[in-house]
Amino acid sequence: MTSSTDYTYKMKHLRRIIERIVESILTVSGAITSIAILLIVVFLFKEGFGLFSSPSVEKGYVLCVNADNTIEHLNPYQIKKIFDSEIENWKELGGADEAIALFRFEEIFNHYSDEELGEEYSLLPEKLGEVIAQNIGIIAFVPEKYAPKDINGVKILPIESITLSDFFGGKEWMPTSTPSPQLGVLPLILGTLLVSIFAIIIALPLGLGVAIYLSELADERTRKILKPAIELLAGIPSVVYGFFGLVVLVPIVQKTFDLAVGETALTGSIILAIMALPTIITVAEDAMRNTPRAMREASLALGATHWQTIYKVVVPYAASGISAAVVLGIGRAIGETMAVLMVTGNAAVMPHSLFEPVRTIPATIAAELGEAPSGGAHYQALFMLGCILFLITLIISITAEVISKRQPNKGL
Repeated sequence: MTSSTDYTYKMKHLRRIIERIVESILTVSGAITSIAILLIVVFLFKEGFGLFSSPSVEKGYVLCVNADNTIEHLNPYQIKKIFDSEIENWKELGGADEAIALFRFEEIFNHYSDEELGEEYSLLPEKLGEVIAQNIGIIAFVPEKYAPKDINGVKILPIESITLSDFFGGKEWMPTSTPSPQLGVLPLILGTLLVSIFAIIIALPLGLGVAIYLSELADERTRKILKPAIELLAGIPSVVYGFFGLVVLVPIVQKTFDLAVGETALTGSIILAIMALPTIITVAEDAMRNTPRAMREASLALGATHWQTIYKVVVPYAASGISAAVVLGIGRAIGETMAVLMVTGNAAVMPHSLFEPVRTIPATIAAELGEAPSGGAHYQALFMLGCILFLITLIISITAEVISKRQPNKGL
């Protein structure tokens, strides 16, 4: 008897030890996961906000003008327009009525021989200073190590860091532009919102209709076949959707609307709508099936038809679940990368209609991160795009959580 009691005691003691070990493992695992997520977020924002300490011209270069030039400052957009010959007179920038003469560093070798430039180009700054001092309209883009500093007749323009207004208010995304990269994120944000919003406009009525059919109209056998099939759509890789859009939808859109190209925001919206449908259908259908049977029977007992019961009882009762489905569908659309990259034309321009090529934030990150020099302004700008996408999806997730926790009968 005693041995049996001892055995039972030992087993209970052993189970407690095992339980504590498992609890400790789960606690450590949870802590490690939380710390890893926190470090990822910190790294993302650290790299992203490093953009605003980067110079507005190519790193390691400066802009020099004649000392008599009254211009004291140029923003990145003005620099680009000057070197693209869109601005050809200093008068357009508030300076003297003098034609702008562009001068790039390699042109110095057209003015002087290697012997005149000295051993190891030691006289380069002096010779650059001579060229700049002789031309009042000149603007020279030269390496900082060869800049003609403290030379009469030369003025080096101050190089400011990229500002919030340059990034969030800029209308051009040309990160490889020389001498000043154009990192205006506005076209990417508008392209993302345009494609995502119209995707939800397309997907919502279709998804809600299928959810109503599965919940209220389909027989059990049909529902058991359709529900897993719809959920299976969510597991298809996005690149497969992209190929489908490229091969099937792009030609249809191009021919239907008589467009020059079929890779447009509309094509991206249709693909995203298809991809968002499983989420919307599944969440909305579950919400409607959770409507108490007593409420349906009470509505029918009062003389309401089946359809009246659906849109006056079931849908209002499931409103919070349907809203959560819509928000989650938006999150699915905004975060999509590969399919959108393949069918939207990937053009970083300000969108004016659904029938033009656009570029979204996720597609930009996917397309350019591998080519951006580590630590440069382009690299940091892509991380800043990741910060924007993170905040958008965070807001969407919080909104979905708040909506899903609302009392189902609050609107009744």
